[in-house]
This record gives sequence, C-alpha cells and structure tokens, in this order.
Amino acid sequence: MVRAKNTHMQIALKLAKKAGEKGEVPVGAVVVYQGEIIAKARNKMRELNDASAHAEMLVIKKALKKLKTSRLIDCDIYVTLEPCTMCAGAISHMRFRRVYYGADDIKGGAIENGVQFFSAKTCHHRPEIISGLEESKSEKLLKNFFALRR
Repeated sequence: MVRAKNTHMQIALKLAKKAGEKGEVPVGAVVVYQGEIIAKARNKMRELNDASAHAEMLVIKKALKKLKTSRLIDCDIYVTLEPCTMCAGAISHMRFRRVYYGADDIKGGAIENGVQFFSAKTCHHRPEIISGLEESKSEKLLKNFFALRR
C-alpha cells in the first residue's frame, strides 16, 4: 500500500516539476479511484489567467468528468502542497475519502495550518488526512522555484 501511495505522489511531483518549468508555482495533483489514477493536473493559474486554476481544482474537474458524477466519494487526492482554503472547501464538497499531501504550507495552507478548514464546525465532510508524503521532494521543488524569483 505504501508503494502505491508513493507512486501516486511521484506522479504528482512530476506534474509539479512541469508546472515550475512553465513558470507556475510547482504544485501537482492526482485523483485515485479504486487504486488507479483517474485524473492528473498541475497549477495553471498564469497559463489560464485564472487565480482558481490550482492543481486541485483542475484535477477535481477532470475526475468528475471521468466518473460522470457530482461527487468523488471513495476517491483519494494526492497533492504536493497542503491545500489552501479554496481547495480544502472543494475537497470537502466533493466528499473525498482521503487527502495525501507533501509539504506543509505555513502561509496559505488550510488543513493543518491556517484556518484548519476540516476542523471547523461548519465543515460538512472531513476526509482522512495523511501529510508529509514525499515532503522533502515537494519542499525542494518549491524552495528552488522561489529562490530563482527572489
């Protein structure tokens, strides 16, 4: 099981790397259903001129289309960076089973940092959270990306 999880995160990391190469903040995400990746995406905010084009939002849309459904019950999402409030809200509304993420986002994260969205009384669905998966690789991509811009 750990091997599959690491494989899924490795694919998310490749997507994050591609995002960074395209000038986007290096974040990648995949959705897994019944052990298989059904959707992949990377950040495309600059490319699409859309502040909501986070990897999580894009991968959710692809997964919904693939499964022809309005919820992603029994699905897991793997993302290289702790989701923000917008993405955490979408994850909750989609009813994901689990969220796996790599690096903590002290400034913009909303799961274990910031607003801790899933802990709010108003949160209707709380997925299982597994953090720190390939954390050092996720952090390295982000640090390298921002070092070049400062």
